[in-house]
Parts: sequence; structure tokens; C-alpha cells
Amino acid sequence: MIDVTQFQLSEQVGRYEGKVRDVYDLGDKMAMVATDRYSAFDRNLALIPHKGEVVTQMAKWWFDQTADIVPNHVISQPDPNVLLCKKLEVVPIEMVVRGFVSGVTNTSLWHTYSEGKREYGSFTLPDGLKKNDRLPEPVLTPTTKFEVHDRNLTPDEAVKEGLITTELWNQLQDAALKLFAFGQKTAETAGYMLVDTKYEFGLDSEWNLILIDEIHTPDSSRFWDMSTYDERRAAGQEPDNFDKEYLRLWYKERFDPYAESAAPEVPQEQIDELTRRYIKLYEDITGQTFTARSETTAQDDMKKNIEEPLESA
Repeated sequence: MIDVTQFQLSEQVGRYEGKVRDVYDLGDKMAMVATDRYSAFDRNLALIPHKGEVVTQMAKWWFDQTADIVPNHVISQPDPNVLLCKKLEVVPIEMVVRGFVSGVTNTSLWHTYSEGKREYGSFTLPDGLKKNDRLPEPVLTPTTKFEVHDRNLTPDEAVKEGLITTELWNQLQDAALKLFAFGQKTAETAGYMLVDTKYEFGLDSEWNLILIDEIHTPDSSRFWDMSTYDERRAAGQEPDNFDKEYLRLWYKERFDPYAESAAPEVPQEQIDELTRRYIKLYEDITGQTFTARSETTAQDDMKKNIEEPLESA
């Protein structure tokens, strides 16, 4: 499978390749291209057709819906895979909000809870919780952003390490919890449970807090089918998930993702099913119909759609 989102604008344009996004430096702006790469356990493991389109369009929809809660970095969406964004100073922690005790990665709440941890700095969890239980109220578990592997932090640790100030933490906490409450309420009207998510923020020249990166996409968040949650939980089964966890669970059952071993090749039917779930979630929540782009012209179209607004600016 070919990564149809892989291209270079020009030798003069700086390009940074992230796990799932390629970022083009356009001076005071950035072009953020969501690729079809699938990343989990700090590895790039597969290519999922049309994933970048779905993630970009869903993020843009959520950015529009939440602009009155927190301003965001989006200038425009010139292409199905691309957001043209303001360049900001990035806050060096990710705000992870969790409404359930769940997850399979080493930084997940269920992983640390199942190993006996109860005290998390800004909150304490009770004994007796089972995997995928709803928490009494959403909690914040921030992580580092610019390290090779994400590292869990408490708010006090983030301040003591000089990553943020107490004042900035208070702003981040308020913004993240408001966004999560809105996200949960909106998802529920479409029949989904917003389980957890991450938010990233930047600061403009006047030190205003700005939401960046993405919001409430199936790459950055977990969504469960509300209609089957109780039944599957009672049967000891994983919830029906409509996000990257679908494939993450498949990998976790078949190899140790944190060892140096090679990952197994994922079957095509699993890839197709994840694409289907991403599209269904997008359509159910936004109420919009997804139309897939042509893969044969994707690279040329993206280059053209990024360059045209810059030439006319």
C-alpha cells in the first residue's frame, strides 16, 4: 500500500514528519497534513485508507463547534487532508482527560490502576474498579509531549520541572474539562460515549491559550458504541470501539508492542473495518456524508491546494 499523502512542496519549505502528520513550515503559518499512517505503541504499524481525510474533516468540525469555548489555531481547510494553521509556541505537555478507567498502553489509566496505583497527584481512585468502568467524574492525567516516549505527570511535577506555571496549569485544566464535557454531551446525542481524549495547546504572542493539533478525532480519542456498552461490559467483553483502539487491541493480543520484535502484518479485512468505523463515526457525529478523494491524484491535489492560498495571500 502506498502512502498517498507523502510529498514535498519545495526545497525552500521546511517539512517535519510526525507519527501521523506531516507539517510544512510556511513562515508565520503551518500546513498540517494528516496522513493515512496508523501509529500505536510509539510505532508506525499500518496505512489505513482515507484515515487522514476523516481525521482532518472531523477535527475541523469539532474546532468550529468549540471555538466559543477555546480559540483554536485553524486558519482554513484548503484540502480534505490539510489544515492551514497559525504558528504558535507549543505548551510542552498534553492534557489527557479520561472519563473511564481503560486502555492497553503503558501510559493508560487501566495499566497503572491494575498495577496497584491509586494516587495520581490531583485525584485518588477508589479500590474495586474494573476495566472500562465509568469514573465518578472525568480526571486529568497529563503527559510529556516532546520526549521519545510519553511520560505520565502530575500537575505538581509539570510545574516543578518547569514545563508550565501554576497559572497556566489552571488555564489548561479549565479548558480541557470544558472541552471534554462538551465532547461527551455531543457524542452521546449521536449514540457514542467519549471515553478519553488528549488536547494540545499553544500560546500566541500575547500569551493567550489556543487549542492546536486536533480535537475529538478517532486518532486522538476513544469512542464506544453506547447501545452495546452495558451488555458487553456485563459479559466481560471489550466495548465496541470506533477509533484506533480497534486495531491497537488486535496488535496487543498478538505480540509485545514494547519489545524489539517485529509487528505482525495486519490482515486487509482489519484495515478495511477500521476505515469503515472511522467513516461511520464521522458521519454519525457530524451529520455529514464522507466522500473519499481520488488516491491517484491525491499528492498533486494536496500540493496545489496548499500552494494556491499562499500565492494569493
